[in-house]
Amino acid sequence: MIETSRLRLREWRIGEEALLARFLSDERVMYAYEGAFSEAEVAHWLQWNLASYEEDGFGLWAVEDKVTGKLLGECGLTWQVVEGEKLLEIGYHLLYDAWHNGYAQEAAQAVRDYAFTTLNAQKVHSIVRDTNLASMNVAIRNGMTVEKRFVKEYKGVVMPHYLFAVEKPKTT
Repeated sequence: MIETSRLRLREWRIGEEALLARFLSDERVMYAYEGAFSEAEVAHWLQWNLASYEEDGFGLWAVEDKVTGKLLGECGLTWQVVEGEKLLEIGYHLLYDAWHNGYAQEAAQAVRDYAFTTLNAQKVHSIVRDTNLASMNVAIRNGMTVEKRFVKEYKGVVMPHYLFAVEKPKTT
């Protein structure tokens, strides 16, 4: 689907729940979601992505090291609703051991460029929980600024979030 100098982003495939679980079931990775995903939640996540590919032509994609083929996490585009508005979001989750290597930034920039060039999106967003400084930094390095702060509820917990956004550059 998308390649960078170090990464390959590709669609998830049926039967890859165990790969997804490597990070979705990790408390350290999923702390912004109020904890690790169960086996059933991981299976649902995979089905949601497969349905997104079918319906939208995009979703969250597996991120692999181009040289080794090792799974590093996922990054891609999904539709999200914030305060009643449907927005195109760049989302990302990485294996804990892959943190602090610039992979999230590299993948998110490639996904942003894909959204602007291939999908002709005029604006993309990232939704980040207010306690997730690492993800905020990825969004900022991706050229995004905060549009607003909002609150959403997940698993019965009220969570403040920031909505980051960047517009497609104007061509002359």
